[in-house]
Amino acid sequence: MSQHFADLKTSDLRLVVLRLLSEDPGYALNDSILRDALNAFGHTVSRDKVRTELRWLEEQALIGIQVVASVMVAKLTARGADVAAGSARVDGVKRPSPRD
Repeated sequence: MSQHFADLKTSDLRLVVLRLLSEDPGYALNDSILRDALNAFGHTVSRDKVRTELRWLEEQALIGIQVVASVMVAKLTARGADVAAGSARVDGVKRPSPRD
């Protein structure tokens, strides 16, 4: 797999995580649920990969993370909601297409 394709997959995975969080009533999901949802969206990833990407999103101030009994719980920030909606951009996160 080329580096360009790998970067495309990673940027899409990050957008999917933000969108999943934005659709949850509490704007929060744990890493296990996110992994299952990512698999449903065509991203076959390990729990370690999910956690790595959650930490990256946290570094960008797009999510907050709380660890509860070894489970990571990600919560969307206002900035993350803006990126998920396409009203703000962050390098490394795919820009969403307009929704119908």
